[in-house]
Amino acid sequence: MILIGLTGGIGSGKSTVSALLAARGAVIIDADAIARELQAPGAPLLSLLAEKFGDSIIDANGALDRAALAAIAFSDPEALKDLNKIVHPAIAKEMDARLTAQRTTDNVVVLDIPLLTENPRAGLSGVVVVDIPVELAVSRLVEFRSMAEDDARARIAKQATREERRAIADKVIDNSGDMTSLSDQVEDVWQWALALPPAAEDAGERVPAP
Repeated sequence: MILIGLTGGIGSGKSTVSALLAARGAVIIDADAIARELQAPGAPLLSLLAEKFGDSIIDANGALDRAALAAIAFSDPEALKDLNKIVHPAIAKEMDARLTAQRTTDNVVVLDIPLLTENPRAGLSGVVVVDIPVELAVSRLVEFRSMAEDDARARIAKQATREERRAIADKVIDNSGDMTSLSDQVEDVWQWALALPPAAEDAGERVPAP
């Protein structure tokens, strides 16, 4: 198994890069996708969230109202800590299970983790960072996700800086251009990944906090 960490700030286009890598044969273990699965209607994790943050975060169809939950969590540091205490361990457990299932394969496995800089993983074969200027990220969040500009800036401010992410990168993908440029860069990363040595047995395990 070759294990690649993929990260990027909100609005960077990391999900598009992940999809392009998947099209080339990568196995994607996506933290955000796992979170959505674990928070599906009727899931135990969704019940825990409603118990903590109130029924207002559940919509009429019994699904998580992500905007309502974000409005609570990102306006109150303590609420954000509470959210992370509930969600992060569950996501980590499922990611670890999927990673364990890949360890004896010869696949290129991509750990798609938005907060990889803040929560490092041991022994990765390499780290890829999707990077765009902050103002472009804000613009895309407003245009394509219908976020209020203040909300977009608040979420960006709570993540690692561009400089912090780039500091852990083995490869940086500049997603400020068009789709052709992005695809060319992803192909370069793919060829680079294929040439990497297999990951260590403990690769991908969370690095304990100091």
